[in-house]
Amino acid sequence: MGFDLQDLSRQIAAHGPVVRVVIAAIRGSSPREVGAAMLVWDGGQSGTIGGGTLEHEAAEAARRQLQTRNHRLQTTRALGPDLGQCCGGSVTLWSEIYSADDLGDLDTDIILRPLDRKGADTPPLALRRQMGLARSQGQRPEPQLSDGWFLEPVHRPDTPLWIWGAGHVGRALVDVLAPLPDLDITWVDTGPERFPPDVPGHVTVLPAADPALLVSHCPENAHHLVLTYSHALDLALCHALLQRGFSFAGLIGSATKWARFRSRLADLGHRPDQIARITCPIGDPALGKHPQMIAVGVAAELLRMGATDELKKDRRA
Repeated sequence: MGFDLQDLSRQIAAHGPVVRVVIAAIRGSSPREVGAAMLVWDGGQSGTIGGGTLEHEAAEAARRQLQTRNHRLQTTRALGPDLGQCCGGSVTLWSEIYSADDLGDLDTDIILRPLDRKGADTPPLALRRQMGLARSQGQRPEPQLSDGWFLEPVHRPDTPLWIWGAGHVGRALVDVLAPLPDLDITWVDTGPERFPPDVPGHVTVLPAADPALLVSHCPENAHHLVLTYSHALDLALCHALLQRGFSFAGLIGSATKWARFRSRLADLGHRPDQIARITCPIGDPALGKHPQMIAVGVAAELLRMGATDELKKDRRA
């Protein structure tokens, strides 16, 4: 994860000053990892640091912090003795008030600040080296606390996902997938009236009279979910995607639809091994055909692929 600067900006714009509560350090077992964060404002919150008593008490403390204007607050809680949670470890939380005036001072790549004003005046050498590697070689550091200084990379979704179609299944997919932090979602359909009025703020809505023309602008590492109202449009998108290249492409449809598409894509000049890169049907048919059931199955499929990719990276490293 990392410091979600975009979400912080959105919530400040909607609610005014907010408190960002982040797990800065853990000892033993914890419900969430270092860097997990939530935003709290008067009357609401977003994100999670693990739920249960820890999160409830941290949210209440954050609202009191807003009232007292105590800009920065550090607390360490033993999850078992203090809160009655079964995790058994301890968690250090760091709570900071942010307003619109603070946003311009935040770095767009790495956010590094001292948690203890009484600590060293400069960051430790290890953290400065990590910042240098991040900027010169693109090595993304993990959130970490060292000698009173807390480093967090600014979060950027690194998986482009294009959802083609804003019908019932497309809407269910956006509802399920939009909260996932690593997905950069672009949602396409043939007109603005096709989209619901309450699209999540970080989802890019892209109306296009001929969606297939947009495919040439998609990143070649993008994931695609094709589920428009038109079989002809679905076919045109599959044809364009095979010409462009992709990391994953899934098509909603039955075995009969896919058999017809394979034949038509072959007639358009695509080899069988190329056509086989498209997954149809998407999701888990055993879950059912209700839009939300399809969306849950697709989300699980994408998460499995993401976990496999991370495992491959770890093995190469």
